[in-house]
Amino acid sequence: MPASPIRKLVPFAEAAKKRGIKVYHLNIGQPDIETPKMVLDAVRNSDFKVLEYSHSAGNESYRKKLVSYYASVGIEVTQNQIIITTGGSEAIQFGFLACLDAGDEVIIPEPFYANYNGFAVAAGVKVIPITSNIENGFALPPIADFEAKINAKTKAIVICNPNNPTGYLYSKEEMEQLKAIILKYNLYLFSDEAYREFCYEGKQISALHLTGVDDNVVIMDTISKRYSACGGRIGAFVCKNAALMESVMKFAQARLSPPSFAQIAGEAAIDLPADYFDTTKAEYKQRRDLIVKRLNAMEGVFCPNPGGAFYAMAKLPIDDSDVFCQWLLESFENNGETVMLAPASGFYGTEGLGKQEVRLAYVLNINDINKAMDCLEQALKQYPGKTN
Repeated sequence: MPASPIRKLVPFAEAAKKRGIKVYHLNIGQPDIETPKMVLDAVRNSDFKVLEYSHSAGNESYRKKLVSYYASVGIEVTQNQIIITTGGSEAIQFGFLACLDAGDEVIIPEPFYANYNGFAVAAGVKVIPITSNIENGFALPPIADFEAKINAKTKAIVICNPNNPTGYLYSKEEMEQLKAIILKYNLYLFSDEAYREFCYEGKQISALHLTGVDDNVVIMDTISKRYSACGGRIGAFVCKNAALMESVMKFAQARLSPPSFAQIAGEAAIDLPADYFDTTKAEYKQRRDLIVKRLNAMEGVFCPNPGGAFYAMAKLPIDDSDVFCQWLLESFENNGETVMLAPASGFYGTEGLGKQEVRLAYVLNINDINKAMDCLEQALKQYPGKTN
């Protein structure tokens, strides 16, 4: 099981804090936006005598409400086409376990969410990376690159849209290209849509907006980022393929039921005002604009403008991002402060890639982002492994 590239530097951050260093955490997608009060109140005010198992597919009342939520974003499904999961993570795991046998292969454009590697290892399947490039903002690689990797063991393609770690927002044309290839080779398309609400230029095209591929498409979803409820651990597996849902249901029954309190929270969240996301999206867009501007103003740094989510990938004039990110925590400080970043090497499946790239999660307020960028700017001037 691979170590998390996002969390492996935590001991160094903890040690820095013990030395009295303030650490600005841009390494992990933990929003600082407050979880909506009405969501938390729904849990606080819940009244029942026994904390029972729910239905293995999740509470019927929640699934019915999710039908209306999905309809609001142009996705027409029924409650029987939704299985509530323990976070988006379990939805991804269920997809791998139900659709791929041990030894099968899944194609994923890289850089990709690092935990896909862990889910693949647990399911006994192999991740085949297709490289996208920072120079064009991590657009979908050419379809010919996908076709070159497809063989008898290939069963699925995974995308994250908007993307983690790049923030890239796939266009309608790119989604149609993916539709054509999954039809041509009869593959599943797993679409991780955790950041659906956070698109800054353009509109998110869901995999379930595609027509004629109902049996091939699966959405993996979560409330974690949408409502700033990462600790709730509630997600959803959404699919119109009845046979696949029947298979996934067996895995859902094996783990009995998803968390009860968090289902109450998720259900309450659907009743938030229609304009709830306007404020949070505007805040993230302001942060994005600032961090991209600050990064591109630094000598030797390039950061494409991400279209969604709350991540940016930047290319730095450094020799090794793993060494650099550890050095920031162990050996650097700027007026008693430093910044924690995620080295991009852990988001690539191809050995040796991402060594000059880092991921930054703009989940801090504007003032803290400016201070974090001050730290990074000074660090790049002092880092002994700086390159031209």
